[in-house]
Amino acid sequence: MKVQEIIDRVIAKTGCTPLPYDKTCDHIMTGDPNQEVTKIVTTFMATVEVIEAAIKAGANFIITHEPTWFTGKDDTDWLLEDPIYQKKRKLIEEHQIAIWRFHDHMHMGSEDGIYRGFELETGWNQYRMKEVPGMEHFGACYEIPTTTLAQLCEYFKQQLSMDVIQIVGDPQMKVSKVGVLVGGGSLGLGFEELPMKLMHKNQLDLVICGDITEWTISAYVRDAAAMGFNKGMLVLGHERSEEMGMKYLGEWMQDLVEGTPIEFIDAKEPFTYL
Repeated sequence: MKVQEIIDRVIAKTGCTPLPYDKTCDHIMTGDPNQEVTKIVTTFMATVEVIEAAIKAGANFIITHEPTWFTGKDDTDWLLEDPIYQKKRKLIEEHQIAIWRFHDHMHMGSEDGIYRGFELETGWNQYRMKEVPGMEHFGACYEIPTTTLAQLCEYFKQQLSMDVIQIVGDPQMKVSKVGVLVGGGSLGLGFEELPMKLMHKNQLDLVICGDITEWTISAYVRDAAAMGFNKGMLVLGHERSEEMGMKYLGEWMQDLVEGTPIEFIDAKEPFTYL
């Protein structure tokens, strides 16, 4: 199969109307759309380490959720003279790797593919709350068996291979109603107040976040906890909160690729902790 054939089938299966080219970041970043695909790699982000692992695995098509070229729009005009960009592009071109970004259509389809992966990884689909006010198209809420913030931290550290998890609130607080705002969703998607409004409106005990801004939801939860409210926050970070969607993308694509092998390569948490 060719790169473009696979892309077209993936977008069709999402149920999302194909977005105009200038209204989406879901572009072919490198390579030829007519290239025959030998093997597909799915990943959160096409880092140099992921590209090298894909080459070693014999893949020539990478489907990435996040940018290859360091900004949300993947623009390269500002990078043309940058030696880091030049060396990364040379690596990609020497091995004739096509890279396609699958972001907007993945979030905007009949189901959000990132949350599908989150639920497959955690088993929380059985706890998902329906018709949550304000979260029809943004995030998800779960009513899980009562646990503590500390116990949830240990669970995610083991499940997602994390060394450190940031929290706000009492580690021993009871947790049952949980909002999950993966990736940049916890920033409010242009509305800083949105995560706090969702937490109040839905009487959430805890918000699990991707990205954070320290003067918004983290400050809100910190003040709430200081005044005795049963409120907490757990931060997975952008990469760890969304990688699960790409981990399970391969099995979702199996019926589309006519036997072309698919491998998931974990981009891994970007930080080292000393």
